[in-house]
Amino acid sequence: MAKKGVSLRKEHKNVEGGLNAKGRAYYNAKTGSNLKAPQPEGGPRKKSFCARMSGVKGPMKDENGKPTRKALALKKWKC
Repeated sequence: MAKKGVSLRKEHKNVEGGLNAKGRAYYNAKTGSNLKAPQPEGGPRKKSFCARMSGVKGPMKDENGKPTRKALALKKWKC
């Protein structure tokens, strides 16, 4: 079964990167997924996340010099 795209609003995003609890709950309800909170202190999910996200193409800063969502997520997970 293919998952449909979910449109996340600003209220679902954490300003420090990633999704907040409300955003994870919204995404899980819409897609049937089971997103969990970040695991910055370590563990298998951190290792996997850092390996995947570090290889994602794209800039770490936008045209205004602000960090991108990718950069914020990597920082939040302490990658």
